[in-house]
Amino acid sequence: MRLTAKGRYAVTAMLDLALHQDDGSICLADISRRQSISLSYLEQLFAKLRRQNLVTSVRGPGGGYRLNRMPSEIYIAEIVDSVDEHVDATKCSGRADCQHGDICLSHQLWSELSDQIHGFLSGIDLASIIERREVQQIAARQDANIEEIARMPMTAEA
Repeated sequence: MRLTAKGRYAVTAMLDLALHQDDGSICLADISRRQSISLSYLEQLFAKLRRQNLVTSVRGPGGGYRLNRMPSEIYIAEIVDSVDEHVDATKCSGRADCQHGDICLSHQLWSELSDQIHGFLSGIDLASIIERREVQQIAARQDANIEEIARMPMTAEA
């Protein structure tokens, strides 16, 4: 069973966006710094998230991204699906050719598990995650770390 970095990073970035939505538009560089996700990778993910109308981009000074809906209206499965990610527990990636081109004995079991996982993620919205105390604590730590780095004096390189 795999949920690759693409799906995990997309969910993490959307959580970051939801946590900071009261700050206005959020630039990807800020998300990149807080979440240690490559800026170029975030740009690719956000292009897909924007195409699926999960986020909207704001141009110009103070530009960045905003959620296109309330966090309570955006579900984790939507985010994962929007970046072309699929949670699949089957050996054959759902093609039913797991045993030398034929279906194997346990294919249906793993296929049903995949459906259960997708259903589980379909019932969890961003708001329910960002309201958790431990998530709030992690976000506060990340914000403090970024503020501390910003206050550090720049050193000139020789």
